[in-house]
Amino acid sequence: MYNILKSKHELWLKVLFGSFAIDDSKIKDKLYDFSQILFRHIKWIANECKKRDIEYDFDKDHIALQKESNFELFEFLIKELRGASASYEESELFDRIKNDEQYMIFYLENLLKNKKNDGKISAFDRGRVYEDKKLSKTSTDALIKFLFEETYKEYELIMVYTYMQNYTNNLSEFAVYQDLVDESHFHLKSFGNMLSKMGILAIPHSIEKSIYKVTDITKFLQDGIKEEEAAKEECIKLANAVQDEELGKFFEFINFQESFHIDLMKRLL
Repeated sequence: MYNILKSKHELWLKVLFGSFAIDDSKIKDKLYDFSQILFRHIKWIANECKKRDIEYDFDKDHIALQKESNFELFEFLIKELRGASASYEESELFDRIKNDEQYMIFYLENLLKNKKNDGKISAFDRGRVYEDKKLSKTSTDALIKFLFEETYKEYELIMVYTYMQNYTNNLSEFAVYQDLVDESHFHLKSFGNMLSKMGILAIPHSIEKSIYKVTDITKFLQDGIKEEEAAKEECIKLANAVQDEELGKFFEFINFQESFHIDLMKRLL
């Protein structure tokens, strides 16, 4: 079960960041939907581990996702999806998971039948330009630094709150963790797509076990509040630094969402 969970964790990231890499909006949205289904698989398998007293973590191997074309990415994802089921058990849970993955494979194989679905992937070309924005080097450097740091932070928070959620019996606490996970999914999606547009998309490094395997929940929440406050400050700095109204408004929007995250964590305290 531990190896299955690790494999599913890596598969989720491959499909998720694969969705960020694709330009075609229809295919991008479908792959993102698939990634959300795969994430639910992770939660279900983690819960099964807890029921069986199997200790688990969110370690992962390095993932090389750099592909040059849509078709190359689709073929890679098909191979990964096929390989995931090698050690599945016989149960209703894994019947559901296998059926989900079989449909994903079917969808991707159908895409390969039409050359119109192919296209060059620019998510890894290091262009360092965001859409048609004419940002200064200082603004560009500030934006890139923020996106890398916040992409990791949102990925970390998703996994941390998912882990905490799996080990709480308090319904109010469970609901707050769910809100925080959902919000972080949106932020990760936003920042991941921005990294892709700038040609610097990369999957975050692994999370230290000590971050989510906590024994002092009060300190964990207090540290989380400080982290969100720091993120708010970075949003404000970036909104001022980019000197672009559209981007500035976006980071103000994220800033206000971080304020509510702080309020949610204060409720838990």
